[in-house]
Amino acid sequence: MLRTKTCGELSKENVGQLATLCGWVSSRRDHGGIIFIDLRDRYGMTQVVFNPDSKFFEEANKLRREDCIQVTGKITARKEGMLNKNMPTGEIEVVISELNILNKSDVPPIEVDDRIVANEEMRLKYRYLDLRRPIMQKRLELRHTAAQAAREYLNSKHFLEIETPLLIKSTPEGARDYVVPSRVNPGKFYALPQSPQLYKQLLMVANCDRYYQLARCLRDEDLRADRQPEFTQIDLEMSFVEQQDVLDVVEGMVKHIVEKSIGKKFPERFRVMKYADSMDKYGTDKPDLRFGLELVDVTEIAKKSEFSVFKDSQMVKCLPCPKDMTRGEIDKLIDWVKENGGKGLAWARVKGNELESSIVKYLSTDVQKKLLEKTKSKEGILFFVADTKKNTNAVLSKLRNKLGEDLKLIKDTMEFVWIVDFTMFEWNEEEEKWDPAHHMFTMPKKEFIATLEKEPEKVTASLYDLVLNGTELGSGSIRIHIPELQERVMDIVGFPKAAAEERFGFLLESFKYGAPPHGGFAVGFDRLCALLQGISDIREFLAFPKNKNAESPMDGSPSLLAEKDLSVLKLKLENKKEK
Repeated sequence: MLRTKTCGELSKENVGQLATLCGWVSSRRDHGGIIFIDLRDRYGMTQVVFNPDSKFFEEANKLRREDCIQVTGKITARKEGMLNKNMPTGEIEVVISELNILNKSDVPPIEVDDRIVANEEMRLKYRYLDLRRPIMQKRLELRHTAAQAAREYLNSKHFLEIETPLLIKSTPEGARDYVVPSRVNPGKFYALPQSPQLYKQLLMVANCDRYYQLARCLRDEDLRADRQPEFTQIDLEMSFVEQQDVLDVVEGMVKHIVEKSIGKKFPERFRVMKYADSMDKYGTDKPDLRFGLELVDVTEIAKKSEFSVFKDSQMVKCLPCPKDMTRGEIDKLIDWVKENGGKGLAWARVKGNELESSIVKYLSTDVQKKLLEKTKSKEGILFFVADTKKNTNAVLSKLRNKLGEDLKLIKDTMEFVWIVDFTMFEWNEEEEKWDPAHHMFTMPKKEFIATLEKEPEKVTASLYDLVLNGTELGSGSIRIHIPELQERVMDIVGFPKAAAEERFGFLLESFKYGAPPHGGFAVGFDRLCALLQGISDIREFLAFPKNKNAESPMDGSPSLLAEKDLSVLKLKLENKKEK
């Protein structure tokens, strides 16, 4: 080894010992002819000292930031008044007797310093330098710890870690596939997996009983802070289980990861909320439960008013805000609602047992009384949105989260909740067809199986999401394992038997050979790591992420292929000018 100690482990107990350290020059200071260098490696920082009588003094004086060096010296206690309580190694320093410059560095294009953060493009272009920053090292370490904790827990529950293929058949899963041309099968393409969904179900047919993997998933979709073209799931599947069995395993695993990663324990069971209740109270299936502000459906009351906007809308919902606001503050919220998909925002100020607003003239005394009773409001502002059911919920959900932040109502805690009993199908207005709310392999509740085709809008499924602080952490379901039932569901969502056989024939074929009842779940691993640190951007926990255009400024991907490489693959690029 080129070193005997790391830069993060030395303390007073090591005083008097000789140590060899390796790392990067974080800073150099010349104090009265004595050179102090903060030497950094993955484990921490140690101050090393070059005295004027050192034969390496002149070389040390020429060292610059990010030079990679090896030093040997005696560990000494710092003098009284020179201690650095902000550094774990702040009680000692190493007086250097040997210096070996392993590699010189050009002037770094970005600062390797947590206090000076470069812009996004520069961080991604010089990611290998950005990752040297101590905070990024800690994030990679947390990700490692969380991964090991997941494996530790699942291994203890008799799961097998099994890898599924990365080159697969293209099957529709909600997003666009990334595709790979086959050289030996010209004109044919593999798809990169959006998830291991079909393969983990096949593993259940194969008697693997309990499977998991930290699976790489790839989706060609528009990016945002919590989405990347490639990401990682903790993917698992279990045979001979019911919904609660899966929930118990996933909840236990998540609690174990949180405890091992950040030392926080959750002795209580996670809350459970039905999808219908979540939509009713919060307008979303991803409720942030760190604060109150529940929505109230006042459609029936509002329709008895003389306010045409209320009377002519499919739904009217109210968001009672306990804090009073100025007219200027309310006008800003109205503009914000319009910018975020709403047609408008009606409001009324609560004054004792009465309401004050320009819309009050359309509200009879009886309507006002019933609104106050239904919302249980004694003070503050009542905000109303009237629109379709979908838009009303979407707008008020966003407004609720905004008010939670603006009014500083959000508690510093982690609030997990299971959302269960989702609807199985949702109507696609553009294509005038039923789409699966999750995916088409989800088992409908037993009481709806006989009437699937007659009333698809009423069907609920054995489908469940885990939500943390308003963010979906993962999804899962009990799967369909009976081929006839799977074909019926596929037919409802627009995959008649012939099309189903073309796309999913290998899965349907396997179900004919005694497929067991099974169910599973997938946790967004990058997202979980980010949320554990209170961060929304998953790129902070990916070693080499892409930018918003799905490009890597560092390596230049995606890039063009040479003409000869395209020829081997029997591909030809369309000439835009000719087109």
